[in-house]
Amino acid sequence: MEIRIATFEDCRAIAELHVHVWQHAYRDILPEHYLAALSVSEREAMWRRMVELEPGQLLVACAAGEVVGFVAFGASRDEEAPIDRAEIFAIYVNVACWSMGAGRLLWQQARQRIMAEGYKSVSLWVLADNERALRFYEHAGFAVDPQSRKTFELGGAIVEELRYVRRVG
Repeated sequence: MEIRIATFEDCRAIAELHVHVWQHAYRDILPEHYLAALSVSEREAMWRRMVELEPGQLLVACAAGEVVGFVAFGASRDEEAPIDRAEIFAIYVNVACWSMGAGRLLWQQARQRIMAEGYKSVSLWVLADNERALRFYEHAGFAVDPQSRKTFELGGAIVEELRYVRRVG
């Protein structure tokens, strides 16, 4: 498996993977109509903007020449975050490749880049009901910030999100 910086040519595959994984991973968390309405085109435009504005902060995992996962990261967007905190904005792996190491490899490469940029810690937000993701992040050394719980509406469902944090080094 190869981990590399995403290009404009990868953005359609990233968007398709992003929508597909959401539709699978969140099917018991978010309403079916919301998941069915997710737009690959909108996601593709979002990922193209990231490649253009934040080069090197969107990585893809490729197997047999196909994008099977991606990770996006950068400076933390949380208002109260210390200046030396990065954030994982998204990390998704094709459902067919779960538990095969792609997520771990993506995290390791992102972590190396985050450290090289001088960040001391990294955070991420995860839906509290996404048990698979919670296990992945805890196994990767992240711990929940108990003060971070927030509840909001997404697609007609009330969801809870948690911030996880860890030291980079």
